[in-house]
Amino acid sequence: MERRDLRADDVAVRVDYCGVCHSDLHALHDHGGGSAGGDEAAGASAAAAADETADETADVTDGGSSVPLVPGHEFTGVVTEIGPEVQRFAIGDVVAVGNIVDACLVCDMCTAGQENFCREFPTLTYGGVDRRDGRPTLGAYAREYVVREEFAHRVPEGLDPSAAAPLLCAGITVWEPLTALEVGPGVRVAVVGLGGLGHLAVKLATALGAETTVISRSAGKLEDARQLGAADLLVSGDGPAMAAARGRFDVIVDTVAVSHELAPYLELLALDGTLAQVGYLGPVTVETTDLLLGRKKLTSAGSGGMAKTAQLLEFCAEHGVVADVEVLPSSRVGEALDRLARGDVRFRFVLDMSDLDVDPS
Repeated sequence: MERRDLRADDVAVRVDYCGVCHSDLHALHDHGGGSAGGDEAAGASAAAAADETADETADVTDGGSSVPLVPGHEFTGVVTEIGPEVQRFAIGDVVAVGNIVDACLVCDMCTAGQENFCREFPTLTYGGVDRRDGRPTLGAYAREYVVREEFAHRVPEGLDPSAAAPLLCAGITVWEPLTALEVGPGVRVAVVGLGGLGHLAVKLATALGAETTVISRSAGKLEDARQLGAADLLVSGDGPAMAAARGRFDVIVDTVAVSHELAPYLELLALDGTLAQVGYLGPVTVETTDLLLGRKKLTSAGSGGMAKTAQLLEFCAEHGVVADVEVLPSSRVGEALDRLARGDVRFRFVLDMSDLDVDPS
């Protein structure tokens, strides 16, 4: 594959670490008709999601198109070259890039710092179309990426670049609702699901000072929940425990990536409480009375704007928050995808791209 020549406002980034997101698995499977770990692995992805290990759903797929697909939209690396108009970065800077790499920058959403909601639709890091030359965007399962400087972020000192890579997707996906809902000391937060999204939601809510509880189908997640900073675990299948927890939480972040009933979680909300649905992006059914009783709210979030992403990185550096990752060489990407489909990861795979370097000999 070849990257474009640098434009005046571009930076070239040597990709060192790239997270493996569940959307990569879905996109590869839809693109190749089952090529991402095989049909068995793709089928297993639904089971993995149901077991609370799945992440967000695919951003974009092209249904078997002949257009090339290179996944990877949460990565860190080092700037190797800059365009003549670049002002924010210098060669050698450690940077991070998330799942959008361009936007119109003039609509109301962009000017409000929410480029992820660009009215013209943002340019995705992969599976998108470059808004200047019309070519398909190819992701960061590669050793280099070329990106407009406005869509790269400086990685603060103290953040492990490998463990910081998932912050650019899973991290910002849960950071946006946590900050929008003003989570902090005195706020009671529950996180549904303890996968790639959920474990970062627990870490971030706890670091923000909230009293944090994990809601899981399995009582066996208690030790994981406590290690991540949660004060308690509520088993969703325990009827008496769920009944006793009615009205207990101010904010619930639901990270489960498959269709499921929302009513049991709405019952757990206090007066004026909010359920933020960030895992499953399909249609949902809600009884109006489940919202009416207690003046409850249902919301969602996805990805994040540039300002909020920079804020997240600074917060994580200050509070020592990164993803729990298993780092594999990029040559083992097939293994990572297969294991991700089975839910065999705690909590995020990251690919080390250094094995793509060519031996000078």
